[in-house]
Amino acid sequence: MSRVALPLEGKVAIITGATRGIGYAIAESLGMSGASVVITGRSHETVEPATNKLKELGITALGLPCHSGDEDHLKTLVQTTIDNFGRIDVVVHNAAINPVVGPLENMDSGLFDKIMQVNLKAGFILSNLCLPHLRNSGSGSIIHISSVEGLKPTNGLGLYSISKSALIMLAKVQASEWGQHNIRVNVICPGLVQTKFSQPLWQHEEVLNTWNQQVPLHRMAQPKEVSGLALFLATDASSYCTGGVFMCDGGYMLR
Repeated sequence: MSRVALPLEGKVAIITGATRGIGYAIAESLGMSGASVVITGRSHETVEPATNKLKELGITALGLPCHSGDEDHLKTLVQTTIDNFGRIDVVVHNAAINPVVGPLENMDSGLFDKIMQVNLKAGFILSNLCLPHLRNSGSGSIIHISSVEGLKPTNGLGLYSISKSALIMLAKVQASEWGQHNIRVNVICPGLVQTKFSQPLWQHEEVLNTWNQQVPLHRMAQPKEVSGLALFLATDASSYCTGGVFMCDGGYMLR
């Protein structure tokens, strides 16, 4: 009996901020579906164990320390991927920061720039750097990880919400302009997911209880529950989906 090809066999995917949480879950999902994955994190100390964990699953994986807010790091990421694999088919812009919680009047321009640099501008730069290679692949897919905060803001998360809302529009513009190259660009907007990034929220008993009471599924998500949507958007199963904003929020936006 002939072997059935995996949906991403022969494909190469870059996933930023993928040493844990949603990013790692996506890398694992794409890798188990046949893709060679290139993951990034801020340091060797986080990248190496995550990469080894993927390899132990039989996934072809390469890990690189990369600060998404540094354009030179992003250039190195793309060039290293090409040097090692010769192609780029899928780009998942997942790396994000939210270093402070509070009202907008307490924020300064330096903090604004820092958040926009990683959450928004990095997605713009990385996409542009990958564009020639995605065009060459013949069926490229870019997936931006935004948030329900980009659709409906929460008090105290203002700058984060602004960056994630702008990321949605970036994806829509890219989808409009790059569809001619058969490059699809979509956005995933998770709700509350149990990750280290969101730990200040779900460790707060009142916040978690409020979330659980308000969303129809009455619980927060696990990272793996976001990865299935990313897998769909990375494969030909979503070949006619571009410019889409896909929620993975337990029904939060129904409120």
